[in-house]
Amino acid sequence: MVPMQTLTLPEREYLEYSLRIKRSRRTIARLLHRDLSSIKRELRRNTLPGKRYDAAIAQRRADQRARKTNTRKLDADDDLRAYVVTQLREGWSPEEVCGRLRTHAPKVLRGRTLCHETVYQWIYEGEGRFGDLYAALPRQRPKRRRRRGRTPQKIVIPQRISIHARPETINARKRVGDWESDTMVFRKQSAGLSVQYERKCQLTRFHRIRDRSAAETEQAIAKTIDTLPEWIFKSMTFDNGGEGACHVQIRERLAGLETYFCDAYASWQKGGVENTNGLIRRYLPSTTKLATVSDDELKMIEERLNNRPRKSLGYRTPNECLREALGGTPGALNSRTRLSAKVMRGQGRAPTLCTHPSQKPRTHTGVHELYSYPPRVTPRHAKGDEG
Repeated sequence: MVPMQTLTLPEREYLEYSLRIKRSRRTIARLLHRDLSSIKRELRRNTLPGKRYDAAIAQRRADQRARKTNTRKLDADDDLRAYVVTQLREGWSPEEVCGRLRTHAPKVLRGRTLCHETVYQWIYEGEGRFGDLYAALPRQRPKRRRRRGRTPQKIVIPQRISIHARPETINARKRVGDWESDTMVFRKQSAGLSVQYERKCQLTRFHRIRDRSAAETEQAIAKTIDTLPEWIFKSMTFDNGGEGACHVQIRERLAGLETYFCDAYASWQKGGVENTNGLIRRYLPSTTKLATVSDDELKMIEERLNNRPRKSLGYRTPNECLREALGGTPGALNSRTRLSAKVMRGQGRAPTLCTHPSQKPRTHTGVHELYSYPPRVTPRHAKGDEG
C-alpha cells in the first residue's frame, strides 16, 4: 500500500476510467495500490451531487482545499495589528496587550480576542519578525530562550528572618502592604536605584542612591515610606546583599513592619521586584549614565510603570488598585503627585520623545522610551557633550 497521501491527477483519471468500465472500488484500490478507504473518501469528497465522478473537477476541488488557509490573525486584521504594535511600543508586554484587549477593548476592536502566545509567534516567526519588533518586548531578545537557575549558596546576615518563616497571608498576596526591595546597579558607576515593589497592587517606587551601602538604602526606603500612609507598610522582603543590613533601622522607624530575607541566589523568591527591575531596564539599560538622568525623568518612568495594566489585577493598573485600597483618597494614588510643579504645569524639561526612527540618541547615555520605533528617548547628554 502507498502511504496515506492525496491522490494525483493521473490516479484520479485512472479512477474515473475504471468507474466508467464498471470496475469495483475494491479492485480499483488494488490496482492503484491504495487503501479502499482512500478511494471511498476521494469519491465522497470530490463527486458533485447527482453527477458522475470527474477527474478534472476532483483535482480542482482538491487544489482549492490545499491552498493555505491558516493566515495569522495579526496578518489578516489591520486594526488589530495596529493596536498590538502601538501598545508594544508603549512598553506593554504581549500578555498585558491581550489582557487589556479582552477586558477594556477599544470600540473598534470590541469582540475580538488574542492570545499572548499568538503575539510572540507573530513577532518571532510571522511577519512581525521583519520589523524587529522583538526590541519592543520586555527582554528585547532576538531569539526566544529557556530560563536557567543558579545554584544556591549560604550567606549570613545578623537578625535575619528567612522568607520561609513569612506568613501565608503575605505569600498569597491577600492584603495591601507587603513590599519587596532590591537594588539596581549600572555599569562603571557606584550610583544606582533602590526599588520597592508592593506585592498586591504591584505599585512601584524607586529612588536614586549614591552607592549600595545600607545607609543609602535606608534613606531611599524612608523616601518611599513618606509617599504613602504608614499602614500600607506591613512587611518588606530583601535579598542577601549588604544593603539589606538596614532592615533593623527600618523596623525601628516603622513600628509593626516585619522584614524577611530570600535564600542565597534565589531572586525568584521576590520575583515581583525582579520583574519590575526588568521593566525599568527598558528605559534605563545597565550602560546608562545615571548622572545624566534627571529626577523628573525618573519619576515619569515610575509613573508609566504604575499606569501599566497587570494581568493579576484583572488588567487594571497599580494606580487603580491603590486608589481602591485608599478608598479613593485623592492626591495619594500615584507617583505623578510627586513630580515637580514645573513639569506638571507643562514647564521645565521632561524627557524628550523621538518622533521619527531616524532621530537616534547617543549610545547608552540616557533614558530610553518606547513611543517610537526603535524604542528610544533622546537623552539629556552629560555636561561637555556636543549636540
